Amino acid sequence: MARFKAHAPLIIGIGGTTRIGSSSEKVLRAALAEAEKLGARTLLLAGPDLVLPLYAPEEPTRDLKAQRLITAIRECDGVIIASPGYHGSISGMVKNALDYVEDLRKDERPYLDGRAVGCIACAYGWQATGSVLAALRSIVHALRGWPTPLGIAANSLDELFDEQGACTDKVLAPQLRILAEQVVSFAAKAPAEARAFA
Repeated sequence: MARFKAHAPLIIGIGGTTRIGSSSEKVLRAALAEAEKLGARTLLLAGPDLVLPLYAPEEPTRDLKAQRLITAIRECDGVIIASPGYHGSISGMVKNALDYVEDLRKDERPYLDGRAVGCIACAYGWQATGSVLAALRSIVHALRGWPTPLGIAANSLDELFDEQGACTDKVLAPQLRILAEQVVSFAAKAPAEARAFA
């Protein structure tokens, strides 16, 4: 598989739950590991990193965790989002984190503009994965991001990882590689294309 050396894109992962080592966090870590194999730099923002005050656009200041999230999104070249399925949609924690992208509205590159975004839905059973994935893709569109052609639905009823955190599922593992390749390849090409149109 090709590595992208000319520009080492920064890919950030956003997701998981308040429970460290949740299935959605494990899937997110595995996707970022695949991005690293392709030469990307990665940053994981999961679990405790996303326990943020409820997004309030009128508040003039942000706490340190929110500032870190906003800075990471501002500087990244691509994003991978993994949300658990809570009652048929994404978790409130992940949605609140994505609401903070509103703070980038006046940036030269507003919101998620020009960034590929890989979307991963994790649920205990298949029923919620489709609606969670659709919700994530809809939010990414609203934030001007480019959802990758492949979105992943992961059934956490299945045994997906070994004790070291490696993906052992024969269907999920190649999907994580493809999603990471789509995010990284788009991110690596985006800077050159942006210069061409400047």
